Amino acid sequence: MRRLLITIQYDGSAYHGWQVQQNAITVQEVFQNAVEKVFTKRLDVKGCSRTDSAVHANMYCLSIDTDMNISDENVVLALNTYLPKDIAVLSCKEVSPEFHPRYSCKSKEYIYKIYNGKIRNPFLEKYAFHYRFPIDEEYLNSEAQAFIGTYDFSGFCSVKSDVEDTVRTIKNISVYRENDMVYIKVEANGFLYNMVRIIVGTLLFINEGKIRQGELIDIIKSKDRKRAGKTAQPQGLYLNKINY
Repeated sequence: MRRLLITIQYDGSAYHGWQVQQNAITVQEVFQNAVEKVFTKRLDVKGCSRTDSAVHANMYCLSIDTDMNISDENVVLALNTYLPKDIAVLSCKEVSPEFHPRYSCKSKEYIYKIYNGKIRNPFLEKYAFHYRFPIDEEYLNSEAQAFIGTYDFSGFCSVKSDVEDTVRTIKNISVYRENDMVYIKVEANGFLYNMVRIIVGTLLFINEGKIRQGELIDIIKSKDRKRAGKTAQPQGLYLNKINY
């Protein structure tokens, strides 16, 4: 039996997230359909992370087990033949039987894109959050450094979450601009449900003066969801990198 690590990327606009759901189309279901056509059986597909509806992935890793002796290159070519145009397989390689795309992960990186132009761009509606008020990205980058470290981030988690351990370690965070696009990049050993989107919403509250300079660390330590910002819209969020 071979365990294959497959790396994909996808446009999440048409999907209700990664994980299979009843009465909703998801990336996992569509990918399993393609796997079934290539490997002639419905194999179990294990993913590296959950993503919400309309969230995208520049890099998403998953694994399947198979006893078929198809070359890695042909796995890529065959799956891409059956996948829709908004999902693409980038690579495939054989890994050890102990490898797990989620539990073997050392850190994940997300990017959130904010289109900071005064007039909305119809070509970015599904791919960036339009925020027309001026953003001081240098100020936000400085304030955002308060997130770095190991904390109980229960104040930055959706109330829908049933996760018991809410302690996470944020390794890096940066806010930077390229013309009218502002990027918020966050790397951590793991993320809670809606954590990145709440981080973004909180930084926008700081930008608007609703949270005072230097107050963020107290909000984190308070573990009070009401003190953090709103949950930012999903379409600007991208799972950007998985580190093993």
